[in-house]
Amino acid sequence: MTRTRKEELVAEMTAEFKDAGAIIICDYKGMTVENLEIVRNLAKDEDTKVKVIKNKLAAIALENAGCEAIDFKDTNLVIWGDTQVLPCKIADKAATQFKDSFAIKTGLIEGKVASMETINAMAKLPTRDELIGMLLNVWNAPVQNFTIGLQALADKKESEA
Repeated sequence: MTRTRKEELVAEMTAEFKDAGAIIICDYKGMTVENLEIVRNLAKDEDTKVKVIKNKLAAIALENAGCEAIDFKDTNLVIWGDTQVLPCKIADKAATQFKDSFAIKTGLIEGKVASMETINAMAKLPTRDELIGMLLNVWNAPVQNFTIGLQALADKKESEA
């Protein structure tokens, strides 16, 4: 990789890390290409990005983005996205699906290093779309119950007549 390509890559990653809600660093040592593609497809479906980045370039990009420093070692796969929940969910799903070859090392949430407990808790939270669906169900329930009651009353009056 040439120096100019490295500089371009660092500039791209810096811009994306500045806007990222969460950045999760995972170990993928021993994963097959097919399994790695499954993780990439999971992320692609959720508009989240996955990339294998050289450790030094990732550290420089994080530093330039104003994030806390992370010590990169061995093989690293970086998952990031605009929201805080989705990258955590994807990393957690991959970690449970590929227990032997995939593990979450650490992560950054809003540029600050997060504990494993925080990352796991974020992975259990519902997404924005799920929360909107729950809210709509709550709003819809009184109207639905009212119409069921009216229909029951109409059926009762009809059977009496």
